[in-house]
Amino acid sequence: MRLKGQTWEFASKPRIVASATVVGPEEGQGPLAADYDYIYDNLEINEKTWEKAERKLLEQASQLAVVKAGLTKEQIQFYIGGDLMNQIISSTFAARTLGAPYLGVFGACSTSMESLALAALLVDTGAAELVLAGTTSHNCTAEKQFRYPTEYGSQKPPTAQYTVTGSGCGIVGKSGGGPAVARATIGRVMDLGVKDPFNMGAAMAPAAADTIEAHFRDTGLTPGHYDLIVTGDLASVGLSIAKELLQKAEVRMAETEFNDCGLMVYDIQNQTYVRAGGSGCGCSAVVTYGHLIKKLINKELKKVLVVATGALLSPLSYQQGESIPCIAHAVALEMED
Repeated sequence: MRLKGQTWEFASKPRIVASATVVGPEEGQGPLAADYDYIYDNLEINEKTWEKAERKLLEQASQLAVVKAGLTKEQIQFYIGGDLMNQIISSTFAARTLGAPYLGVFGACSTSMESLALAALLVDTGAAELVLAGTTSHNCTAEKQFRYPTEYGSQKPPTAQYTVTGSGCGIVGKSGGGPAVARATIGRVMDLGVKDPFNMGAAMAPAAADTIEAHFRDTGLTPGHYDLIVTGDLASVGLSIAKELLQKAEVRMAETEFNDCGLMVYDIQNQTYVRAGGSGCGCSAVVTYGHLIKKLINKELKKVLVVATGALLSPLSYQQGESIPCIAHAVALEMED
């Protein structure tokens, strides 16, 4: 069922049947380590290339989610996923391994919630009964494609963010003991002229604020409806800008806890190499499908709004001097009594 504006309300309340996360060593040293299913002790993920390593993270997370749900991969009717690589190759090759009908999507770092919203829509409308949604990223593949190869050793400014090495997947079904996907707000592309790929938080903050504002305008809810609202990967720079933009829009974020996955995944005081915080498709994915799902199942949280953000640039657009268009998609997860 569609509400006015940009928001879907899912009448049947599709459930997250199971979820799984697989991360790299730096994420395993962060404060959420206990909430991940598997932590690698090497960035190579025991593969010969960074790209194969990224693909393996997604393949393993999807397989773990299927096992945790007590299903076989043949029971998954659709897989919806994407990543940061050119032609979303990590998701495509992982889909080859999974063997399910595949819908490849690209929302940059917002892909985690884009895929989850679409999975819930398929289940809510009766188009499917079991849909796998997931995404992945790797620090070295993102640096190699969008900035400078890791081996180059370039120094980064304080506004730069550290791409998460990790994958998160969730299986959405008609019923189950996990949290319900209650509603989703689909974002608009926002571009305020930021061109610096080392300042993604500032570029993405307007998109996050716009989607949050649209969510409450469409639903008639207030921020106090949620125990927690988290943005995807604005990190320290972008979150402060988003707070200022929402204050100007008179959205009362003080009613609830407001945080960012890029600040939750690392201890930025001690893991100083992450600079402003985490980013990447895996950022909101591992925090949501690991930490937040666990909190919801344990009833430590009852209602959470995840607003995943994405910078829709490419190396080509950056080289041609284009600014960075951005988007944010919000998904409401609720654990009913």
